[in-house]
Amino acid sequence: MELAAVTHIAGDNYCYPINDNELVIKIKTGYDIDRIELVYGDPFESGLFGGEDSWSGRLIEMGDVKKLQYHLLWKAVVKPEFKRCRYFFILHSKNETYYMTEDSFMTEKQFKEYKGRRQDFFFPWMNPADIIKPSAWVNETVWYQIFPDRFCNSGAERPFKFEKWSKPDKEVGLWGQYGGDLKGVESKLEYLRDLGITGIYFNPICESPSNHKYNITDYKKIDPTFGSNEDMKRLVAKAHSLGIRIMMDGVFNHCGQEFAPWQDVLKNGENSKYYNWFMINKPIIKKNSAHAKNENSKSGVYYTFAFADYMPKLNTNNPEVADYFADVCRYWVQEFDIDAIRLDVANETSHFFNKRIRKAVFELKSDFYICGEIWHNSLDWLRGDEFDSVMNYSLQESIDSFWANSDETARDFEHKINKCLNMYPEQVCNVMFNLLDSHDTMRLITRCGGNENEFYQRLCAMLAMNGTACIYYGTEIILPGGFDPDCRRCMPWEEINSGLYNDKISTMKQLINMRKSYPELRNGEIRFLPESKGRIIAFEKYSSNRTIKIVINCSNNEYQIKNLDKIIFARGFKNDCIESGGVVIAQV
Repeated sequence: MELAAVTHIAGDNYCYPINDNELVIKIKTGYDIDRIELVYGDPFESGLFGGEDSWSGRLIEMGDVKKLQYHLLWKAVVKPEFKRCRYFFILHSKNETYYMTEDSFMTEKQFKEYKGRRQDFFFPWMNPADIIKPSAWVNETVWYQIFPDRFCNSGAERPFKFEKWSKPDKEVGLWGQYGGDLKGVESKLEYLRDLGITGIYFNPICESPSNHKYNITDYKKIDPTFGSNEDMKRLVAKAHSLGIRIMMDGVFNHCGQEFAPWQDVLKNGENSKYYNWFMINKPIIKKNSAHAKNENSKSGVYYTFAFADYMPKLNTNNPEVADYFADVCRYWVQEFDIDAIRLDVANETSHFFNKRIRKAVFELKSDFYICGEIWHNSLDWLRGDEFDSVMNYSLQESIDSFWANSDETARDFEHKINKCLNMYPEQVCNVMFNLLDSHDTMRLITRCGGNENEFYQRLCAMLAMNGTACIYYGTEIILPGGFDPDCRRCMPWEEINSGLYNDKISTMKQLINMRKSYPELRNGEIRFLPESKGRIIAFEKYSSNRTIKIVINCSNNEYQIKNLDKIIFARGFKNDCIESGGVVIAQV
C-alpha cells in the first residue's frame, strides 16, 4: 500500500462543516486503494479524555470517489449529533488493510493491540460563526464585466478629448481614451437585463489619469471622464430596479502617483505623516525619467505594483492604511449602494488588512460579496474571514489546456476539473468567480484561433461548472482581441443595433437562461461518465431532483448519443449524432 500518497488533515478543504449539521470529510490516496471505511462518532461517547479509552464509533463506506492526476479523492458527509466528531480511516488495498489515525498508520493487528489512548482525528466543534456561508444570491448570478472606457459613450458633453470610437476589428493600444461613461452603461442596462445578466463587475471607476484606472488619485470620486458620483448612484439604483447587482473594483494594493498621501511623501520625504503608508526602502529618485524607466522600483527604492513606478505599493500592514480603505469601502456601500467588491492584486495585501475590509462592509450589508484577484491556489484567503471567493483562473487554465493541447484526453480534463472543484470547501466552490476571458487576458475567440465551435464548447464547459459565471463585455457577440491591452476593444453598438450580431446574442441568451434554469449546472455534484475518453468529454451534473448530461465532441469524428430525455442546448447535433466541434446539454 502506498501510504506516502495518503493525505488528510482535520481542517481546511479536507474536513469542514458544509452547514450547521453536516460535516464533509475527504481523504486523498493513491490509485492502489480499493475502498475506504470511515469510523466516526462523538469524542465523549465513551467518557472523558484521560480516562479509559474504549471509544469505537460508527463505520460507514466512503463511496464518493473522484479521480485526480495521480490520486483518488474520497468523500463522506456525516451528521455529528452533538456538533463534534472523532474519526479515523480504514484503508483497503488488495489483501492489505491499514488503519489511519492522526499520528500513525497501523496494521489491523497493531490497531487492536494498541495500548493507551489513540490520537485519532478530531473536529472539535461546528461553531455556527465559523461555518462558511456565502450569500445565496451569488451562486445564482451571471456577471458581466465592463471596462468602462470601451463599453458605451453616451455622447454626454465633457471637457475632454476622446479617440474616435474604434471598430471591432481594429486593435487598440495601451493609451488613448474613447469616452465610455456611466451614462452609457445606464443606457444599456435593459440590454443587459434582456441578455440575462444579473450582476455587473466594473473595472475601476474612481478618478485616475489612465484609461484603465488602476492608478487611482481619489478613491471617493468617480473619474470625471466617466461622470459624477451622482451618475453612479443613479446607475446603481436603476440596475437594482432591474434585478442587477453591482461590483466595484477595489485597488488597494497600490495607488496612483497623484494620490494625495503619495504626493505628500514626495514633497516631505521621511517627515511626511504618510511616509509609513508606503513601502519605501531608500531615498526616492526624483528624476522626471524615473517613472518612464521604472528606476525606483527596479532598484528597490520603493515597492510598487509589478515594476511600475507610477503605482507605488501601499503598506497594508499599517493600521492607518487599513482604516483609510475600510472607510473608502464603507463610503462606496453607503454612497453608491454597491453589493460587492473585487479586490485587485489581492494576494499581496496583508491578511490583517483583508479582515478589516471584510468587517467594514459586512457591518453595513450582511449579504455582501468579496472576490479577490488571485491566480493560484487561494485557500489561505478563503477560510471565511477574508474573501468569499477568487477569480477562478485555475478553472480557466484547465479548460484552456484541454483545447489548446490536442494530446490531452478527456481523462486529463476530468483530473483537472476534479482538482478545481475540490480546492476549497464546497460552499466556496459554489461562489467562485468563473470566467474565460477578462481585461487581463486574450479574448476567448482569439484564444480559440477564431474557431466558433471551440468557442462555444469552452463556454458550455465553463457554464456547466459550480460557481458564479462571468461574461466579459463583447463575449456575447464573439468580440476578438489579443493580449492586454488589445483585449479592451470598443463595444460595437452601431453594428449591434443594426442586427449584425442577433444570432450570436440569441445564442448567449439561451446559454445564460440554461445556466439560470438548471441549478445543477452551478451547484450540483459532478460525475464523469465511462464514455468520457479520447477527445470526447462526457459528464453529468446532478442533484436529488434531476440529472443533466453534458457531452462535448472534440474528436475529428461524429459521436452518437442516445437516451436523452430533453435537449436543453445543442450545437452541431442531428440524428442522435454530435458532429466534430459540437456540444449537447440535455436532461436525462
